[in-house]
Amino acid sequence: MPGVLGVVASGAGGVEQRLRVELVAPAVRRGWRVAVTLTPTAARWLADNGELDRLAELSDLPVRSTSRLPNQPKPHPVPDCFLFAPATANSVAKLALGIADNQALTVLCEALGTPGLPVVLHPQVNQAHAAHPAYPGHLAVLAAAGVRIVSGESAQPWQRLLDVVDEVTGRAHRGV
Repeated sequence: MPGVLGVVASGAGGVEQRLRVELVAPAVRRGWRVAVTLTPTAARWLADNGELDRLAELSDLPVRSTSRLPNQPKPHPVPDCFLFAPATANSVAKLALGIADNQALTVLCEALGTPGLPVVLHPQVNQAHAAHPAYPGHLAVLAAAGVRIVSGESAQPWQRLLDVVDEVTGRAHRGV
C-alpha cells in the first residue's frame, strides 16, 4: 500500500500553476498517495483556473479547503508525512503560534502535535515579510518543533522538496 503524503499549500505566487505539475504529479509518480489541503486563498486561486478538479483526479481524493461536518467521515487517510509548500509568511506565523483558523492550518497544527509525524515546509515570502522582526522567531519555533524547513535554491524546482520528503520518511527515491 502506498504511503500517504499530505500536501498543504497556501496562496503564494505561482501555486495555481506549479502545485500539480511540480509537486503532486511527481509525488504520485514516486508512489505516494497524495492528500491535498489548501488555505482558502489557494483554493480560490486553484478553483479559478480549474486546478482543483485536476488535483482531485490525479490524487483520487477530494481537495480540502474547508472543515467537514461532525457527522461526515474524514475525507483523507492519515498522512505519513506533510509537505507544506508554498507556505506564506502569514501561514508560517499562524502555524508557529498554533493558530488553526482554516483547514490547512488545522491539519498542520495537529501534525506538529503528533510525535513522529514528519513535516517539511517550504516558505515562499518576499523580502519585506522575511525582514519582519517576528519572522525569524516563527521559523525558529517551527524548527524547534521538528519541522524541516527548506528554502532558497534547494527548493527549486518544487519537485526537489520530494527528495527531502523521501529523506525524512526513510523512503527510497523511486525516480520521477
